[in-house]
Amino acid sequence: MKDFFAVLRRFVPPYKKYLALNILFNILAAFLTLFSFALVIPILEMLFKIKEASYSYMALSEGSLKDVIVNDFYYFTQLAIERYGAVSALAILAAALVIMTALKTGATYLSSYYIIPLRSGIVRDIRDYVYDKITVLPIGFFTAERKGDVMARMSGDVAEIENSIMASLDMMFKNPVMIIVCLGMMLTISWQLTIFVFILLPLAGLVMGRVGKRLKRTSYEGQTQWGVLMSIIEETLGGLRIIKAFTAEGKMRRRFHGENMVFYRLSNRVARRQSLAHPMSELLGTTAIAIILWFGGSLILSGHSSMNAAAFIYYMVIFYNIINPAKDLSKAAYSIQKGLASMERVDKILNAVNPIAAPENAAELPCDTKLGVSFDNVSFSYDGEHDVLSDVCLEIAPGKTVALVGQSGSGKSTMADLIPRFYDTAKGAIRVGGIDVRELNPAELRGVMGNVNQEAILFNDTIFNNIAFGVENATIEDVRKAARVANADEFIMATENGYDTVIGDRGCRLSGGQRQRISIARAVLKNPAILILDEATSALDSESEALVQQALERLMKDRTTLIVAHRLSTIRHADMICVMQDGRIVERGTHEELLAPGAAGVYRRLVEMQSLVSDTD
Repeated sequence: MKDFFAVLRRFVPPYKKYLALNILFNILAAFLTLFSFALVIPILEMLFKIKEASYSYMALSEGSLKDVIVNDFYYFTQLAIERYGAVSALAILAAALVIMTALKTGATYLSSYYIIPLRSGIVRDIRDYVYDKITVLPIGFFTAERKGDVMARMSGDVAEIENSIMASLDMMFKNPVMIIVCLGMMLTISWQLTIFVFILLPLAGLVMGRVGKRLKRTSYEGQTQWGVLMSIIEETLGGLRIIKAFTAEGKMRRRFHGENMVFYRLSNRVARRQSLAHPMSELLGTTAIAIILWFGGSLILSGHSSMNAAAFIYYMVIFYNIINPAKDLSKAAYSIQKGLASMERVDKILNAVNPIAAPENAAELPCDTKLGVSFDNVSFSYDGEHDVLSDVCLEIAPGKTVALVGQSGSGKSTMADLIPRFYDTAKGAIRVGGIDVRELNPAELRGVMGNVNQEAILFNDTIFNNIAFGVENATIEDVRKAARVANADEFIMATENGYDTVIGDRGCRLSGGQRQRISIARAVLKNPAILILDEATSALDSESEALVQQALERLMKDRTTLIVAHRLSTIRHADMICVMQDGRIVERGTHEELLAPGAAGVYRRLVEMQSLVSDTD
């Protein structure tokens, strides 16, 4: 239960008033339960003529509170019998029992009424916290995690928290109150019998607790396996074209069926262990009642207790009102163990440390519209062992264009990702506007940059919202102006709803060239000081490439630009071309300098492989 209360301490404070009202009405319901059942004693005594003593009115000063309340209750009951007759007095007591029960059920409803906003609010907050953390965690976190597993934690695990921990909140706050109040009343009736109860209940709780701990471990394994299933589903949907092209449907089905069978077995173990809660609590409860009946009956029969038969029946009624809450409490404890396993998985996201954080006294970028970028002896490794970049030095002057070329895996895209600080360098420094990027607020740093990637990342929204993404209060005029610069306005206006056309998941309703031009328009609208183009035209056909290249040239004008390129035709006019090999810059110069007579370096070989020498001679 320590972990359960730790979860409550984290998430309950904003809803303290709902919790206080819930506890208040739970206490009220518990006392009304006791007093409503107290009416059973005089009813039994009247029916079976157990007690025929005469009572007189007693003031509060004449005895203890308990004695005064009991005496005056019997006095008014006796008065009702004398005035209206035994049958009418019995009817009055029965009506009072109904009224007390109505008040009790009303208080019970209000306790549930006020716990609902607390339950729903905590689940909403957990979803918000997880989503917020996902948006701020560095990209490196998600390269080590399965996307499907992250989705499973936000969907399946949060739903399990809602169904287990939050659904048990009412029982966790209501049942202990009922148990404590009932035990207090039982102590006043017979302290010997109640001490015996105090010994029995912890023993039953110990048995239930041992089974619950095993449930948490199995539930954690089950939720982890659910994450594996979600990952396979996400990969299948994302790679359906390739799966069909390589006729790998059978392979994927076998893989999914195998993992699904593992999940099936784990689910069976969890469900069987959880279903053990009810019969075990039923058995323990019945055993406890039988023992109390034997022990209490022996006390009365031997004359060691002042209780009469009616009081003993009332005692057993109260004790029975402990058994049901205790059983519910044990079931809640089982559910909570399942929820805590899911909370543990969610906490792996919530407690993840973000190394790409803003420093306490962040520096501010200069107000210049043109900012330079420099790499000073930069080394970088994804795994901490194998360097992807080694002692790279590069200066990109403000307003100039530098292109990176080289074989795949040479470190080009890594350099592009280090400028907006998607990762931090292991050695050396990257400076923007003369300031180390680690001294800047990441949001401010990325605010002066625009990215156009090989894969145009678009959202299932309108064309307008995709272009205006990240720019507050953009007008349709601003968006259309950016689209014209990107050679996109003409095809956008030809769509069914123009700029209000929804483009589908990842822009699936558009061609590759159209998607790329919308991503260029998005960068144009942002008007960045620094532009990063990562293979922006490599996936396009010749006609689309010509349109996109024209748009890119407009976008790059007077901006500090870093281009990562495979197609060398797109970088011929760059101010400097850097050739990368094994994480190092092995050649640098303009297109003409690198192809000058006598040059026989890596760049010339790349150009020859792309059959461009004839176009440049």
